[in-house]
Amino acid sequence: MTTRTLRIALLTSTLLAGAAQAQDVTLTIESWRNDDLTIWQDTIIPAFEAQNPGIKVVFAPSAPAEYNAVLNSKLDAGSAGDLITCRPFDASLELYNKGKLADLTSLGAMANFSPVAKSAWQTDDGAATFCVPMASVIHGFIYNADAFGALGIEVPKTEAEFFAALDKIKADGTYIPMAMGTNDQWEAATMGYNNIGPNYWKGEEGRLALIKGEQRLTDPQWVAPFTQLARWKDYLGDGFEAQTYPDSQNLFTLGRAAIYPAGSWEISGFNAQAGFKMGAFPPPVAAAGDTCYISDHTDIALGLNAASPNADQAKVFLEWVGSPEFATLYANALPGFFSLNSTPVEMADPLAKEFVSWRDTCQSTIRSTYQILSRGTPNLENETWNASANVIKGTETPEAAAERLQAGLASWFAPQQ
Repeated sequence: MTTRTLRIALLTSTLLAGAAQAQDVTLTIESWRNDDLTIWQDTIIPAFEAQNPGIKVVFAPSAPAEYNAVLNSKLDAGSAGDLITCRPFDASLELYNKGKLADLTSLGAMANFSPVAKSAWQTDDGAATFCVPMASVIHGFIYNADAFGALGIEVPKTEAEFFAALDKIKADGTYIPMAMGTNDQWEAATMGYNNIGPNYWKGEEGRLALIKGEQRLTDPQWVAPFTQLARWKDYLGDGFEAQTYPDSQNLFTLGRAAIYPAGSWEISGFNAQAGFKMGAFPPPVAAAGDTCYISDHTDIALGLNAASPNADQAKVFLEWVGSPEFATLYANALPGFFSLNSTPVEMADPLAKEFVSWRDTCQSTIRSTYQILSRGTPNLENETWNASANVIKGTETPEAAAERLQAGLASWFAPQQ
């Protein structure tokens, strides 16, 4: 080979290497779910990269409480990742309205989701969808099956059976009947009020009537969940007022409490930490034979940073996130985060299967405060945290709490005026 031929060969290989390098794109995902980092790194991302050589993906989460502020500052500074994990409803809608999230309505994978699944990441009129739905979480109660067996307690189906079970656990004295505190407030609303509430206000019927101004928070069906929460006080154990969310998790997984008002996101952690058999039951109904309602809350989706320089590759990833393959992978890697994809997903985890089976027998709804009703000041979601905690502690009556929430909502929300 002559020197000239060698130079040309070297030049050609350098150019080819450069071209190959230029095709390699790295996509960065912003998220608040820092607890599932290893699942993304070890399971989800490798599955995508194996099918899409040339596209690398980095999962770069922030702490949950800081996510909104961190994300907003990054988006404003132009330093945010290509893919944005979307909270449901107003937080993400605001980002879309500010031009920070791209319109994904025309994405082919959107055909795999029902209108209800997409509703948390759409404009109010449903004309534009800006995030690909990933999963919902379901509310109910997780219980220590060994404790129930030892005490001869049947899984409660009605409110009367529920309180009879709590009374029996309390009288025995081996276990705290129910593990929940009011220190952090949000649990009292999320795993309390919005867990049991849908059975009273009939799920979507009541939630949508509130948005239209056809029902009030002072109506009996909206006060009733507070009335039940006020009864919980006697079953939460000593010092529940100072008990934090991690305290409650520990009390249950250490086997010291028999029942845990829950979101299905607890399943993975509880499986790893609890040394006893667990079961779950949906919020008990008022009377046998009543229609049951569950909070099956649209929780997490993935959107495209409107300023991403890698929009084409990011859309390839988003199409995959909308696929049945991703749905099966995600739902089984993270039991308790249930696929919103219209294709049925077969799950392996028994507790996750129990939660998701309620979709077959109960009507699904979402948390009452999340769509439209928390856009103003006072913020109804945050006020419901405080009201629920106060009612459980006994520092505010159910009626007074409802009146305060209604007055706050009516102060800025026209349909309630």
